[in-house]
Amino acid sequence: MSYIMLHLHLFDANTQTTEKAGLSAEMKTYYEKRLIDIADPKLVHDQFGDYYPIPKNGGKVVEFRKYSPLEKSTTPLKEGVTPTGNSLNVTTVTAEVRQYGDWIGLSDMLNLTAIDNNVVQATRLLGAQSGRTLDTITREVLCGGTNVRIAPDSTGESVNLRANITADCKLTPDLIFKAAADLSAMNAEVIDDCYVGIVHPYAAYDLMRNEEWIDVHKYKDPENIYKGELGKLGKVRFVESTEAKIIGPGEIRDKISRLHVKTAVSSSSTSIKVAETLSAGAVTEAIPVYVNGVANTITAITPAADGTTITLGTAVTSLAENALICGRGAGKDGSAVFCTLILGAHAYGTTEIEGGGLRHIVKQLGYGDDPLDQRASCGWKATKAAERLVEAYMVRLESGSAYSGTSESN
Repeated sequence: MSYIMLHLHLFDANTQTTEKAGLSAEMKTYYEKRLIDIADPKLVHDQFGDYYPIPKNGGKVVEFRKYSPLEKSTTPLKEGVTPTGNSLNVTTVTAEVRQYGDWIGLSDMLNLTAIDNNVVQATRLLGAQSGRTLDTITREVLCGGTNVRIAPDSTGESVNLRANITADCKLTPDLIFKAAADLSAMNAEVIDDCYVGIVHPYAAYDLMRNEEWIDVHKYKDPENIYKGELGKLGKVRFVESTEAKIIGPGEIRDKISRLHVKTAVSSSSTSIKVAETLSAGAVTEAIPVYVNGVANTITAITPAADGTTITLGTAVTSLAENALICGRGAGKDGSAVFCTLILGAHAYGTTEIEGGGLRHIVKQLGYGDDPLDQRASCGWKATKAAERLVEAYMVRLESGSAYSGTSESN
């Protein structure tokens, strides 16, 4: 990686951004390009939507308009009689554009002789953050869709509830083919030549071992490969992303979602000692958990020198050592759930205000109330909105994985 040296304290103007005078055109382009280059690989979920820019000064709300298909006209025309005719049926979906951003303060004491290296490093970190942030905004909208299929268990038995998903409920070619059939049956158009799947590497692992999988380097026509494309299964081309949604067990405390019983319970009790160390603090609202796969709550957490004790809302009569207690939200056995999106064309839209897309902002030492030139900063800002347009043109597949036992929400 090469670095361009830039001494911010040599600039004349007090405020420096990539859109204002002060930085040279070369420096503006360099930093802006570095930020966007780093952010761009994370924006997989935006890659397949319809883009609707809002003109500057055009308000914060975008209105997506959808036209319903016309019913078949199977009644024969009568000679000399003009039929009644039809009309357009228009429905609208609105979304409000919101602003996102973050910044890093840079002290002159970080590096008195080469503060520009800190700007480069800050830009690298902020670029990755901005990409993940903007990608996640779109991802959460898409994963809120109502068209869902759940992977069957290892015996082929249907699973109807997210709570019943285990590590054995893996993605299969049959599930992919059914999702593609769902889209085809709703007349969803393909994107280029296929539907597109956005899949997490841990879920893709199960698909890629199947003999029906075609690796991307084995395509007959290797041109026009999508960013992050892995391969193809039937009518679906798959793009890999570590930002594909994972639904892990809910947090219990201190970002810990899974606890293990330290001392076995052999008689009715609500007091359970666990192996994990949790911080002290009152439980203001009962924490919903699964205890050995059964719904329960935690009403108190009491750390001690010999371990942490939790108090359950409902007594249990028997718990083996190392039995699992996990937050609710995913599989009741603690399995994380992986969401794979299968998308047709025109399923969703994304938008931003023109001129208000991803911006990189650098401010020099001495900006604002800084009489001793002690503070500089580097940041990013963006406007963003995403909305599902046609629910029937997307399917969310929920599955387990060999990694379900340890994966967390992302």
